[in-house]
Amino acid sequence: MAAHTQKNNKPGKPGGKEAQPLVIAKTPAEEQRLKLERLMRNPDKLAPIPDRPKEWNPRAPPEFVRDVMGSSAGAGSGEFHVYRHLRRREYQRQDFLDKISEKVNKDLEYLDKVEQNKQDAEDRTAKRRKKREKLKQKKQMAKQAKLEATKEKEEKEDASKSSSSGEDEDEREGDDDAETPSFIMGKK
Repeated sequence: MAAHTQKNNKPGKPGGKEAQPLVIAKTPAEEQRLKLERLMRNPDKLAPIPDRPKEWNPRAPPEFVRDVMGSSAGAGSGEFHVYRHLRRREYQRQDFLDKISEKVNKDLEYLDKVEQNKQDAEDRTAKRRKKREKLKQKKQMAKQAKLEATKEKEEKEDASKSSSSGEDEDEREGDDDAETPSFIMGKK
């Protein structure tokens, strides 16, 4: 028996692709559904992802124009259409260049704005950091002053116990309280 052949009479595997019924999509939703069904028949196969379309670029202007013409009188009736086409192409090119320059300007403005926002945020952060450090230092100074005050008080108590004249020590204690900073907690 002869080998199995495919459509173009080449030998191949027996029992090749099954014949798929031809279905014509009538709506865009149906067309999308058919595409998805075709993709899901073989999920291991990679889906075709089209490349991004290239941006339209106008043809460069000619370096040397041999046929200088205009729409003025004296030009032939056939030349007017050529002139009109050249003029339209030049206007398209100029519009394209204007759009590109506008896009570049917008990009530069955006980058400047982003840089300005970063600088402003950094300035605010530095200001707040300085404020936190100042508050931290103030608390530390208050804590040190409180410790010194308690040490002095303890020393005075020890001194008053050892000395016989306690009245002089009481007067000095009142003087020491007046000298302590006003920002110590509990004293006003």
